[in-house]
Amino acid sequence: MSEEDTMIPTPLPHIGGTLIWYYMICHRELWLMAHALNPDEDDPNIEYGRFLHERAYAREGNEVELENSKMDRVIERDGHIIVVEIKKSSSAIDSARTQLVHYLMELEERGISAQGELRFPEERRKEIVILDDAWRERLRNIKEEIVQITAEPKPPPAKRVSWCSRCGYVEFCWS
Repeated sequence: MSEEDTMIPTPLPHIGGTLIWYYMICHRELWLMAHALNPDEDDPNIEYGRFLHERAYAREGNEVELENSKMDRVIERDGHIIVVEIKKSSSAIDSARTQLVHYLMELEERGISAQGELRFPEERRKEIVILDDAWRERLRNIKEEIVQITAEPKPPPAKRVSWCSRCGYVEFCWS
C-alpha cells in the first residue's frame, strides 16, 4: 500500500453556489471570482440580473444565505421546502441546475430535505430539480475540480466561450 492510499482525504473548502455557476460557464471567470477579482458591477447584464433577483417573485419566500451561498428564494409549500433559483433565461440551464442542486445538497448535509425549482420569469417557465445520487457524485467531482482550478497561482488563459459577450470580465480578458 502506498502513502497515497493511506492518506485521509482532506475536506474540500466551502464552495458557494456562485463558484459552481462560474465553473460551469468559464474556468477563468471562476478563478477570478474565487480570488476576489470582481466583475464590472456596472455591466448591464449584472445590473439586470440583480434587478431580476430583487423583484421577481418578491412576495414568495425569502432569500436565504448559508455560508458562501445565497439561495434566491426558499418557500414552504404543502409542508415541503422548495429552493427557488431565478435566472433571466434558460440559455445556461445546465449551470442553473448544477447551482440549484448544490444548494439542495448543502441543505441535505444539514439534515434538511428540499426540492428545487428553477424559474425563468421572462420565459414564464419553471423546472423542478431533484437531488439524486448521480447529482451527488457529479457535484463531488465538480468541487474537486474547482479546488484544483482555484489553487493555481494564475488564472487559466482566456478562451472564447459563448458567454464572453455577456460577461462582466469581458474587458479584463479581451482588451
